[in-house]
Amino acid sequence: MLEIKKLNYSYGKSQKPIFKDFSLNLECGNVYGLLGRNGVGKSTLLYLMSGLLIPKCGNVTFKGNEVRDRLPKTLSDIFIVPEEFEMPKMLLSKYVKLYAPYYPKFNEEDMKRGLAMFGIDGDVNLGSLSMGQKKKVYISFALATNTSLLLMDEPTNGLDIPGKSQLRKFIASSVNDERTVVISTHQVLDVDKILDHVLILDNSEILINASVNEITDKLLFLESRNLELAESAIYAQSSLGGNSLVLENTDREDSILNLETLFNATLVERERIKELFNSKSNDYGSKCK
Repeated sequence: MLEIKKLNYSYGKSQKPIFKDFSLNLECGNVYGLLGRNGVGKSTLLYLMSGLLIPKCGNVTFKGNEVRDRLPKTLSDIFIVPEEFEMPKMLLSKYVKLYAPYYPKFNEEDMKRGLAMFGIDGDVNLGSLSMGQKKKVYISFALATNTSLLLMDEPTNGLDIPGKSQLRKFIASSVNDERTVVISTHQVLDVDKILDHVLILDNSEILINASVNEITDKLLFLESRNLELAESAIYAQSSLGGNSLVLENTDREDSILNLETLFNATLVERERIKELFNSKSNDYGSKCK
């Protein structure tokens, strides 16, 4: 669906490049979790995917079209939910009337379903809503656009606990074989159960680009007080159960992905983790000029 090839990007000539010779493919029908430290460029990557930012060199193509060309058929099939946004002071019905026509697959029933799930009543005045309520309305609109690519930057920030739960349900019910969702987040516990693919980004490089099934095939996640087992683990961190462990899954045992522990393990033991997922690493052969 979306291909990034040999991308370079920085915010100024004197600034260190955020991305250099960066490549990535996204496939249809997946919910991707985009993880990384603060400042590694997660939000920038979403803006490059959406065409809001233009790379210095390299290509971002969506369904075969250059995103930088900002063709109507491209822009009408991508929607981004930024971490921070403003909404105009108007009735929701007027907002929908103004903006829904830009998205040919917009479904008003999906919008109503989302608002109901979030507990937002009818034709509200957007100017009178709290930030959390605005986010619920904006996310409901975003999912109702039914764009093939939905990009979400820290979507759970500002949501209450019931709102986070409803968001997970709404996303899970909205994904199909024709739609891809990319969620950039630090709040891994808010979304880990709905992800089916994980991207871990660091220093212009994707350290892990793998499905949840592939990750749990190669890595075993355990809670244990066994010190011997902790010493043999790829990574161990203290937890209420003793230690959260990441081990190489040599016997192909079943375990549930612990996304927080995976993220920490990848940053601490990056070369060992990269080696296990070597087939998914980026190609850095040619350079931008």
